[in-house]
Amino acid sequence: MKRYELQAIASYLSSYDFIAEARRVDDTTVELIFDKKRSIFFNMTRGNSFVYQKETQRPLQSYKAPFDNLLHSLLAYSKILSISLPNNDRILSIEVAPKSNYKEKKVTLQLEFTGKNTNILLLDENKIIIEALRHIDATRSFRVIRPGVELLNLPHYERAESPKEIPSVESFLQDNWSVYESKRVENSKKQKLLTIQKKIDKLTKLLATLPDKSKLEEEALKYNNYGNIILANLYSIKPYDKTLKTYDFNGEEITIKLPKNIVTNRISQYYFNLSKRAKNRAKNIYIEQENLSSKLNFYQNIFHSAKQVTDMYELEILIPKRAKSQRKKEKLKECELFWIDDYKVLVGRNSIENQKLLQVAKANDIWMHIRDIPSSHVIIRTDKQNLPKSVIQSAAKLCVDFSLQKAGEYEVDYTKRKFVKVQEGSNVLYNKYETIRVRKEGIEIRE
Repeated sequence: MKRYELQAIASYLSSYDFIAEARRVDDTTVELIFDKKRSIFFNMTRGNSFVYQKETQRPLQSYKAPFDNLLHSLLAYSKILSISLPNNDRILSIEVAPKSNYKEKKVTLQLEFTGKNTNILLLDENKIIIEALRHIDATRSFRVIRPGVELLNLPHYERAESPKEIPSVESFLQDNWSVYESKRVENSKKQKLLTIQKKIDKLTKLLATLPDKSKLEEEALKYNNYGNIILANLYSIKPYDKTLKTYDFNGEEITIKLPKNIVTNRISQYYFNLSKRAKNRAKNIYIEQENLSSKLNFYQNIFHSAKQVTDMYELEILIPKRAKSQRKKEKLKECELFWIDDYKVLVGRNSIENQKLLQVAKANDIWMHIRDIPSSHVIIRTDKQNLPKSVIQSAAKLCVDFSLQKAGEYEVDYTKRKFVKVQEGSNVLYNKYETIRVRKEGIEIRE
């Protein structure tokens, strides 16, 4: 950031009386809420730090490191004493009086927009470091950043700047957010869409390589004949034979390859087992095809919905970073896992997975389904907590997006799992439910 930009921001923030909340919203960004009404975000990425303004939103991830705990305890509802730029450098210093202390105490939040030294520091009245976003030891810099260490000043560096007038700091901060969010969404979208495309390609390939039912039936018949022929010629097979040359039951010459490491009197059973396996697969191949097709359709819907997203928050809900590791933790091999404001949302991609969700859901989990239309079942893990309306709304939108192709308004019923009675498969009856309306915009989603 430019020094004149920070000077304008310092002047703008000086009009506020207190900091209502202070928290980290991602790995390098801190949100300060001034006077309960204005959220200002400080992105402290090295080499690309900046300040922006937008509406406050619950972080997708909770941070509980010592820095985060102290940031909250020392700055929440603290009175602002002064805001300045020490040594006229690119450092924003916010001195506050913490609410939590019964004695008069001053704490400084120091935000350093200084290239490789970019950092956020909590300092006491004697410039002793209480905590910092980034710790730095003596092997990396002359300036050690650790709790309990006195903070040294950075060497003065005279920067050649051409100050520009900033007519409206609010507009400047909002523009910073718009530019940052646009770039962030596009970069993240490319990576996430690539991940989903790989899943689509894999499922497409699996579908294309599924054997035909008639071929499986022919295979079952062939292996059954092999088993009977081997059984009829068992006396002529030597332990070291690799093939059996003989005649089939139609009198035609045939050569059968003998499996390795199987005793002679078990070879016929080996082929009977292959025959049985092929016969069973032929019988149930349609289930495998339906399962793969429904998953393929599900990921195609995700792909095309994600292409329309313009907000990082929505993108993270749609294609979350933590889903894979958390699915293992949940011990769920099936279904899709989403995160909405730290609530786990499980979505069935087909009838089998819908049945699985009904089995694993707890009594007070929220279950939802589109009224009178076959759709994905959605389970929201509640841990017996009351769900915010925004979570229910977002989960209902997921339910609609991944179940239907046509735009329009749909009604999604939801209730606690204990009020849902399974009839057959994933068909259910339910009562004591509420309904939420979801509008699906005209996004074309392929089958």
